[in-house]
Amino acid sequence: MSCKQMDINGKKIYFISDAHLGARFHTDHRAIEKKLVRWLDSVKETASAIFMLGDMFDYWYEYKYVVPKGFIRFLGKLAELSDSGVEIHIFIGNHDVWLFNYLPEEVGAIIHQDVLTVELLGQRFFLGHGDEIDYRSRSFRLLRKLFRNRFCQWLYAGIHPRWSFGFALSWSLNSRKSRLKKNQELTYAGEAAEYMVEFAKDYLRTHPDINFFIFGHHHIMLDLMLTKTSRLLIAGDWMKLFSYIEWDGKELSLNQFEVEE
Repeated sequence: MSCKQMDINGKKIYFISDAHLGARFHTDHRAIEKKLVRWLDSVKETASAIFMLGDMFDYWYEYKYVVPKGFIRFLGKLAELSDSGVEIHIFIGNHDVWLFNYLPEEVGAIIHQDVLTVELLGQRFFLGHGDEIDYRSRSFRLLRKLFRNRFCQWLYAGIHPRWSFGFALSWSLNSRKSRLKKNQELTYAGEAAEYMVEFAKDYLRTHPDINFFIFGHHHIMLDLMLTKTSRLLIAGDWMKLFSYIEWDGKELSLNQFEVEE
């Protein structure tokens, strides 16, 4: 969780999260990918860096010689942007935990396995997917620890992709159906009920120099002033909201991408 300072010599920095590319609950997964590529095209002239804050893929596991099929338009656009000098930062989420060396080697992406504090255009940011700071559920923490354990990953790699991919995508689909059935679509229930807000307030007690906390994970758009010098933003998603955060060194804004199909 050490703070870094990145030498970014561009006009703007962008943040997005939670596209869940490849998810079986998308009615048209190709349309989601194409819209994401159109957004990337729309910012490529002004972007110095793009931070993707986790769960860009609904499931990702790369073997030594095998990676998930699909996402060609998205990955090709990332490679194009990276080749043109735009920094591509990808945080692992709770769905795409197993991002290893393929994207750094093939598209030049920088993979972040944990939260990151970094200075961007003169302000200090705390960035993460959001599940990293969730300490409410013991079972969730245990599952997260197992998913990130190298030995468990090695054992999992021994399962044929025919079975592991199908199981993971079905699990994700059933989980979403269960939330919808229980009417548990994520909404903002106020500061007292939002663990990300609770975490940020607590963190500020020992790190008052953080200007912006930015997370994904919750699929809601939130821009909340914590103190006179600190804000918390949740970036929404690229499933229904098609939202993104833009930082130009002076203004930080939470927006939605609207373009004619």
